[in-house]
Amino acid sequence: MTDLAAPAALAEPPATPAPVDRRGMALYGVLGFAAGLPFYMFSTVLALRLQAHGVVLAVIGFFAWVQLLPTLKFVWAPLLDRYAIPGFARFYGQRRGWMMLAQLGIFTSLVAMALTASDASLALTALFAVLLAFWTTTLEIAADAWRIELYPTQDEQGPIVAANLWGYRGAMVAAGSGALLLADWGGWTIAYLAIAAAAFLPFPILAAMRGDTADARDRLPALVTGVIASIAIIAATAAITAVIGWVILSSAAGAGVDADTNVTPWVLGCCMLPFLLMAAALPQIRRAPADAPIRRSALLGPYVDFFWRYGFAALTLMAFVSLYRMGDVLALNLSKPMIKDLGYSLSQIGRADSVVALAASAIGVGLAGWLVTRYSMMWMLALGALVAAIGNFGFVWLAQQPVSEGMLYIATGADQFGNGFAGAVFVVYLSLLVNPRFPGAQYAFLTGFAFLLPRLLSGAGGTIVGQIGYDNFFLLSGALSLVAVIFLPLLARIRPRTEEAA
Repeated sequence: MTDLAAPAALAEPPATPAPVDRRGMALYGVLGFAAGLPFYMFSTVLALRLQAHGVVLAVIGFFAWVQLLPTLKFVWAPLLDRYAIPGFARFYGQRRGWMMLAQLGIFTSLVAMALTASDASLALTALFAVLLAFWTTTLEIAADAWRIELYPTQDEQGPIVAANLWGYRGAMVAAGSGALLLADWGGWTIAYLAIAAAAFLPFPILAAMRGDTADARDRLPALVTGVIASIAIIAATAAITAVIGWVILSSAAGAGVDADTNVTPWVLGCCMLPFLLMAAALPQIRRAPADAPIRRSALLGPYVDFFWRYGFAALTLMAFVSLYRMGDVLALNLSKPMIKDLGYSLSQIGRADSVVALAASAIGVGLAGWLVTRYSMMWMLALGALVAAIGNFGFVWLAQQPVSEGMLYIATGADQFGNGFAGAVFVVYLSLLVNPRFPGAQYAFLTGFAFLLPRLLSGAGGTIVGQIGYDNFFLLSGALSLVAVIFLPLLARIRPRTEEAA
């Protein structure tokens, strides 16, 4: 088999869909809710909070780089496959143990952001936002690895991914609209504390679930030991992050980087570096036998395996996944500041992000989850790119309309439907590229790399808007979503190499 043979799993429609696992859907709905609640709190809501405190747009754009943490999750994803959390793992198993630690990390980070809601120190705000992003990402790594292990095929993935994204996007809407309404009523501290309380609710659900051991008497000792170990891990993580952050900020200040610095060329240079490194290493990786140290390495082996299986076609895959969600990521951080500048209040934005956004997103996710069990992945990817682009173009349309809450609902609905539809299709596609031997690490790598370029560019979004304006910015973001369609004929021919073929 060659790298460009037609893969039946992706190019052809699935066979008769497998029976729906409703218990699995309910479980992944809860896990999606747990991961979705914090996301807006270190992205969109944080951008509006900084804007309310008079932080300049370019610096708000820099804060978008907090979202780079999920793109770098491949750095620590192998730890989740290799190590277990003391206490929790003894009763709940390795995957759930990491999920429970991450839940505690999310709760403490949100409380810390609430207590520093005045943003008197932007360095502290950045520290706690980074910690929130880290623990949210850790929760996603563990949950995604478990999902791929439990549901390995396209027709099984569709309903589970839909349920997971329903929970995820429902939580994002609850956090986004709820936080804005609470902030308008009682201030940012109240808003972050409320979301912290809501984000902690899945923890007792996980704690009450049946354990991996038969003896229920192991539950309480496992919980106590796990909580103590988690406190120590969370404190150590915060200390290490603070030191790393101080070094980065000091280096940036020493290099003269400030709000007036044009960072776009540097960002684009950083985006090109991974492609160059991969292209240079691929010939050696392709020649490596099964017993080569680089393929057996616990740290690098899962990633080397991906490039060994796909060869130079991996570069095509990486380029595609970097572009596919580009438009949505670019629009995420600056869409709300733009809407606020148009004259809409926080309450109006919050109402649009509640029922309207939730319904539109749920319909998009559900429709994609149903269609992906019946049609080929290439057609689904093309349709996802189209509806995502339309959602971005909707912000350009909104800017030309008089201030009207109804118009805001239409633009928000189009954006969330496209985002939900494209997101569900994309998750299934990436899951099918993963080697089941390394589900956590390889899925973390793919999703991390998928958002590396978009989030690097989104950090320079404020600078770009200053140069070309909001209208051209959202036209550009929508066009970039459509560019990904060019890759689909090539993707339809890509198949991974096997040991037998080698």
